[in-house]
Amino acid sequence: MFRTLCELNGLKAYNTFLAARNITGGITETTFGPNETLTRGQFITLLMRAYNLQPDDDSNNNFSDAGDTQYTNYLAAAKQLGITGGVRDNKFEPEQAVTRQQMFTLLYNALKGMDQLPKGDSEKALTDFTDSDSISSYAKDAIIYFVETGAVSGTNGKLLPEETTTRGEMAQVLYNLLAK
Repeated sequence: MFRTLCELNGLKAYNTFLAARNITGGITETTFGPNETLTRGQFITLLMRAYNLQPDDDSNNNFSDAGDTQYTNYLAAAKQLGITGGVRDNKFEPEQAVTRQQMFTLLYNALKGMDQLPKGDSEKALTDFTDSDSISSYAKDAIIYFVETGAVSGTNGKLLPEETTTRGEMAQVLYNLLAK
């Protein structure tokens, strides 16, 4: 149904690609919501689905703020697999908007753990971006890797690491990695 909706509404290929693989659906029966802000919990769910990483039903080893939602068991699995250690005090803050640097760090941790980091040489360096000094230390390795391999190209000479991520941006990133 959602795939047909994507095609009828002329949505970009990445929306159809992800919807056809049941990685993501719409925010309603008729809307994908590419400009909607993506939360940290939603991103973990989509990341795990994209790479067929199974949720963990054991909630004993989960974040204290994981709650009881669609992402609860995905958070437990992400913690167990070392994709994330959370933010502090055994919390993940799943309802907070995910920033670009958080998204790339979580994605890097997952792909590295699965030995599926992308290959390539973009001939770009972090210093090619005017806002590279605003990247948090925890995210530098991930962003450097993705810039150098061409997985991240930036926008108008910027990486915008502290900007929040939209559903459309996340879909484009996953599509770029999965479609290769």
